[in-house]
Amino acid sequence: MIRYVFFAGVLAIVSSPIALAKDTAAPLNYFLHSAGPASSPTMVLGWVLTTVVAAVFLIITLLLTVALLRKRTVEDPQAIGPENQGMAWIYIGTGVSSCILFALVIYVLITLNTIANPTRTPALTLTVTGYDWWWKVEYEENDAARYFATANEIHIPVGEPVLVKLKSADVIHAFWVPLLAGKTQMIPGLVNRQWLEADVPGIYRGQCTQYCGLQHAHMGFEIVAQNPADFRKWLDEQRRDAAPSSALEVDTGKEFFMTHCSGCHSIRGLGAAGAHAPDLTHLTTRRLIAAGLLANTPENRIKWITHAQELKPGARMPSFALSSGEIAALSAFLSTLN
Repeated sequence: MIRYVFFAGVLAIVSSPIALAKDTAAPLNYFLHSAGPASSPTMVLGWVLTTVVAAVFLIITLLLTVALLRKRTVEDPQAIGPENQGMAWIYIGTGVSSCILFALVIYVLITLNTIANPTRTPALTLTVTGYDWWWKVEYEENDAARYFATANEIHIPVGEPVLVKLKSADVIHAFWVPLLAGKTQMIPGLVNRQWLEADVPGIYRGQCTQYCGLQHAHMGFEIVAQNPADFRKWLDEQRRDAAPSSALEVDTGKEFFMTHCSGCHSIRGLGAAGAHAPDLTHLTTRRLIAAGLLANTPENRIKWITHAQELKPGARMPSFALSSGEIAALSAFLSTLN
């Protein structure tokens, strides 16, 4: 039975990377793939550490197998041997393992130093603040008129290093985009820093990796890497104020929003300046809502508004009981936020 379990484990170890290699777009497939210079050194470090762990596993397994299969007679006076006979192997094993561990420590420190700073001045500076359980993203500018904030979706230009200042508004969170960079803690009262750079356009999944409460698993975000021209276009669009139409249903939805939602949410240009929940100025341009929980569709927006506590128990977003008319008006208004 032990033999079968052992071979099944080895088969799983060998086959898992092969299966992952077939899907390079897997959200957390960072062991075999890197999409930026800040993650490549840590990926190689992962390979080295995995190789060492696998080697130790195989050596110990081999020694245990030999010990189990070796035949000894009870009458053999040398079955155990003098106490000092096996000490040489203990000294050798301790010395070799200590040298290997010391070399690994040096390699880890070299890797940390390599990824500590970008090779050139960052083209963009962002401030990301972790909340229970969503992400506020602020695009810093010297000109206050060009400043804006968004939520749960970070756009960056391809081929350019981006400095990310990391804060927490409540408890300890951790910012991690596996294909682009390592993990960095977000500690209340401190500002930590990390840098990102994407080699190719794409959407890269990120996640909070420090347990932060009931909905920790539903605290995701996305990095959208765009070519520089598309990124500049996106920046210009995000800096605009909201401009909803003046249709009757839209006006009714706007009035409902300003009465019930503007205390927490903000929409630039409409006077809604809540600071406790995501900025919704350009809501419909985002792929996901609720920190990656739902696709951003009109149906899901209303589903989130009316069933937030069922979808994400413990979140600060309450569930609203709305009439069919209120749902239609609010949905019409939110659909104009592009």
